[in-house]
Amino acid sequence: MQTMKTFSAKPTDVDRKWFIVDAEDLVLGRLAVVVANRLRGKHKPMFTPHIDCGDNVVIVNAEKIWLTGNKRADKVYYWHTGFPGGIKSRTAEAILDGDHPERVIQKAVQRMLPKTKLGRQQISKLKVYAGPDHPHEAQSPVLLDIAVMNAKNKRSA
Repeated sequence: MQTMKTFSAKPTDVDRKWFIVDAEDLVLGRLAVVVANRLRGKHKPMFTPHIDCGDNVVIVNAEKIWLTGNKRADKVYYWHTGFPGGIKSRTAEAILDGDHPERVIQKAVQRMLPKTKLGRQQISKLKVYAGPDHPHEAQSPVLLDIAVMNAKNKRSA
């Protein structure tokens, strides 16, 4: 009787691709799940939890992301300065209307990745841009259309 061996990928086995996602009218949480899985490499049959198997993802039009319900006004991001009484907060609306709207997507994806060295390595493969332009044309990224994966992924008028 022949026994099966478990395949464990090595860093040299990983073949990284580049994907581009247009975030216009996509729902934030649903976009973040798909992107986090791509960054981890969970969509690949050779996925190994302790190896960075993921692909590079470029997200454009981050300023046009959609938050369902009242989340745009009610969702609050907190951080602490490290000083006594130093808790600070900002709403998603303030961030999206501010100078760096791409940070909303970056935080949503980052919080779905492991909080380890591996997670920091994986988040470095995410590039988010507020507008439609990006400097990664040389990598010839393939379009990843998240809107067609599920009807709920796109904003319903």
